[in-house]
Amino acid sequence: MEDIDRQIVRLLARDGRMSWTDLGRATGLSTSAAQQRVRRLEQRGVLTGYAAVVDAEAVGLPLTAFISLTPIDPSAPDDAPERLAGLPEVEACHSVAGQESYILKVRVASPGALESLLATIRARAGVSTRTTIVLSTPYEARPPEV
Repeated sequence: MEDIDRQIVRLLARDGRMSWTDLGRATGLSTSAAQQRVRRLEQRGVLTGYAAVVDAEAVGLPLTAFISLTPIDPSAPDDAPERLAGLPEVEACHSVAGQESYILKVRVASPGALESLLATIRARAGVSTRTTIVLSTPYEARPPEV
């Protein structure tokens, strides 16, 4: 990837709503050249989308937890992600190496809601769980250094 493309990716990772004009100014490109470069980065799959960053606490989801999943029956199909995909509380699902198979990042309104979610996860996916509750988040969703 060219240096100018890296610069564009860094800028858009920090502010996905940056105007074509501002992006052009920041990179030394014309507005149309900046737009063309972004379109090419999208076509190549480097830029895959743009999203709003939501303050979970402000929308009533102050409790964040990480839930590690271990299959109860290791010979059962490895389909936990599919079984849990419909749970809106699950923000992320990561396949991991180690004792657990997956780690979920969840956001809920209360400890009671977390307890209910854990029961649902265990029943739907046939897994045992280990839960870590987040006390604070010094930083999150940092863009990769490109």
